[in-house]
Amino acid sequence: MTYQTFGSVEVAGPLAELATRRLAPGTGVDPESFWAAFADMVHRTRPRIQACRDVRDDLQARIDAWHQDPESQPEEAAAFLRAIGYLVDEPDPVPVATAGVDPEIASLSGPQLVVPVDNARYALNAANARWGSLYDALYGTDAIDESEGAGRAGPYNPVRGQRVIDRVRALLDRHFPLASGSHADAGAYAVSDSGLRVELSGNASSGLADPGQFAGYTGEASAPATVLLRKHGLHMELAIDRGHRIGRNDPAGVADVMMESALTTIMDLEDSVAAVDADDKTLAYSNWLGLMQGNLAASFAKGGRATTRRLNPDTAAISPSGMPMTVRRRSVMLIRSVGLHMDTDIVRVDAQPVPETLIDVAMAAWCAMHDLVGSGPHRNSRAGSVYIVMPKLHGPRETALVNELFTAMEDILGMAPNTLKMGIMDEERRTSLNLAACIAEASERVVFINTGFLDRTGDDIHTSMDAGPMIPKAEIKTSEWLTAYEQANVAVGLALGLPGHAQIGKGMWARPDDMAAMLDEKIGHPQAGASTAWVPSPTAATLHSLHYLETDVAARQAELAATPCDRDAAVQAMLTPAVLPPDRELSPAAIQRELDNNAQGILGYVTRWVGQGVGCSKVPDIDDVALMEDRATLRISSQHIANWLHHGLLSEEQVVEAMRRMAAVVDGQNADDPDYDPMSRDFAASIPFRAAVALVIEGRDQPNGYTEPILTAHRRRQKAAG
Repeated sequence: MTYQTFGSVEVAGPLAELATRRLAPGTGVDPESFWAAFADMVHRTRPRIQACRDVRDDLQARIDAWHQDPESQPEEAAAFLRAIGYLVDEPDPVPVATAGVDPEIASLSGPQLVVPVDNARYALNAANARWGSLYDALYGTDAIDESEGAGRAGPYNPVRGQRVIDRVRALLDRHFPLASGSHADAGAYAVSDSGLRVELSGNASSGLADPGQFAGYTGEASAPATVLLRKHGLHMELAIDRGHRIGRNDPAGVADVMMESALTTIMDLEDSVAAVDADDKTLAYSNWLGLMQGNLAASFAKGGRATTRRLNPDTAAISPSGMPMTVRRRSVMLIRSVGLHMDTDIVRVDAQPVPETLIDVAMAAWCAMHDLVGSGPHRNSRAGSVYIVMPKLHGPRETALVNELFTAMEDILGMAPNTLKMGIMDEERRTSLNLAACIAEASERVVFINTGFLDRTGDDIHTSMDAGPMIPKAEIKTSEWLTAYEQANVAVGLALGLPGHAQIGKGMWARPDDMAAMLDEKIGHPQAGASTAWVPSPTAATLHSLHYLETDVAARQAELAATPCDRDAAVQAMLTPAVLPPDRELSPAAIQRELDNNAQGILGYVTRWVGQGVGCSKVPDIDDVALMEDRATLRISSQHIANWLHHGLLSEEQVVEAMRRMAAVVDGQNADDPDYDPMSRDFAASIPFRAAVALVIEGRDQPNGYTEPILTAHRRRQKAAG
């Protein structure tokens, strides 16, 4: 790797080129001065980050010893954790006071996407997923059944199309009812002095039952091109075009119905990417820069045609009062950094690698200066903020350190205090147990907390590794600690006043092809008081947005806030590990099935991560059901096998045999991929296979069960091998 030197700082060539030629111009920040200030920040921060890592290791060693002590009793866990500093005293309430937050984060409720920022095509698609076609989302998924001639294969099926239209008309009647009649009988939509008028069959007409739900229109008042409706802050847009192949057969000319969908999108540098060197990271930073400058473009072939994707422009519209208004067409974008546990050599200070978090935060903030000064055609944050999500923080001390890091970056870049806003991922047990104290450390910056079942489960398995063998992975979803964790997160967020300042989020729907089940189940997230929840695709965001029409999240949060959380009870429940009861013995067949399922998922993901540099993808499970996999799901599966191996439910030979057998299954599932290199052709030579085995065999010894060190080392070997 070649470096460009700035005093004591060595910056990898591709990154130095990006920063000097594309990033710095227009920001008023000179690269020489920036890197000198960055070196000072590293000198102050690097030892403290290493101290945090050392504390993590020390606490884990103490917890392991406590679980190994036959005199230890489960009911004494909280007292023990307080004694060693793992669990801190509840602080006096520190109400959240974050200011300058865009309404999409502060006060509106709706879906959130997470997308790898190193893929420009995907990043642009997610940013543009602020609006999605409800017709397309229903027609193209299992949300509409295929019975009685309503199949979705082949060319357009008018039977299925009519079923979609009927479903949408019913949704309009449910969420935007007319004062009389039904949207199903609409013959025309028009705007008059009294608001929206709907012409109905039989020469009747009607306005909306709630005239305030009419939010605006485009085109002529007598024959609008679009009609905007609003409920709970979210919009539905009727697209009227009597020349369209759908609109010309619709009595009212409705060609499509668009849903306001992904209000926010997290551009990810962490779990959904496979960035291991200067070329990878520079590509990711370059895409983020393009998003902040508003000029990112991606060209690709789709449906046999060359196309170029860019950020959608806003739309000029007319308000109900006749005044000009603007309809925003893009998500508000956040960016997620790598956690504190990784170092990188893409920047070296005093010839030593630096914590990857430092360079991620620096590049995220510096790039966003282009948005803050408004140099491009679009604005991301109209409130003048930069939103950075911090993953895998362990407790309030680490949150405080990141808060100081953000202050240091603001000073380096000449930003106003608290311009950099912080998202706190509640995905490690020490953060869950001390969430109020964590929020208190960033009470003027916090804009996001969430629950993440996947990483949280991985951390719980690793932290409780010596408590006993875990129950089967699928059963953990109903365990006592998980239920308490999900409820406590919302309760703490409400108690500290996050609504109006910050999002309270819930985790990912992992089955991207199972939209009917998502429509049935994921309404539980807004009903639990979450103002946002993760979805795996723009289509899923469009469908999930229906849940926020159904649920008044603000009202639900008010109801929940009236019932304070019993912290002691929540802590005790979260400290109950999901271990097998002493009187329960799993059959050999059940053990083998669990092993095979975990092994297959690990291999299916790792072969793409290490072999192809794909950080997030749909991976068929052992039953060929496509699941969204990223490093968080990998952490669960690898730690679960490591736990059973540690407690003797499995032998190392049994694990390796299963991995070899499942590798052949994964090879078959990827047989149509011309870029795929089969693992079973030569297990000893297959770097992805060796990485997968290492994740399991060495899983107990990995700090906090994290997968990145092993993945990164093997991906670098794979790239070196060509």
